[in-house]
Amino acid sequence: MKTDCGLRKPANSLAHRLRRLFHLGADDGNALVEMALVLPVFLAFVTGIGSFAIALGNQITLIQATGSGGQYLQQLRNSTTDPCKDTITAIENAAPNLAPGSIGLTLTLNGNSPITGASCSGKQTQLIEGATVTVATTYPCTLSVYGVKFANSCNLSAQVTEYEY
Repeated sequence: MKTDCGLRKPANSLAHRLRRLFHLGADDGNALVEMALVLPVFLAFVTGIGSFAIALGNQITLIQATGSGGQYLQQLRNSTTDPCKDTITAIENAAPNLAPGSIGLTLTLNGNSPITGASCSGKQTQLIEGATVTVATTYPCTLSVYGVKFANSCNLSAQVTEYEY
């Protein structure tokens, strides 16, 4: 192409040729930039929802397992020599998705001082008909999104009180 000065007009630029090749207008790259800015925030938000949902699911499981452990302890009053061991085993069996070694147990038998731990051999004498038995459990949780922790010490807990039959 010749201009009125006799000089040749430079060939189409690379950007112009690429736009023509991909049928892009002048503003078509804006959506890509917006997506690049919004997508990481959106993914962090969705991952946070997932992390919270896992903690909530663990809380529900712990509550149900604690109730099962309390009911089991209520029934085995005359047949156990280690109520803590039997109760924690029942809780662990009722909560297969929780790490068994991470479940903390505290029993209060017949209003006496609380017993903490997985073994309390010889305490079956405190299981008296008509008396209350309180089973309390704890379980650690982690609320983090991409390595950022939102709660330093998150402990789930559940408690149930049953009457011995």
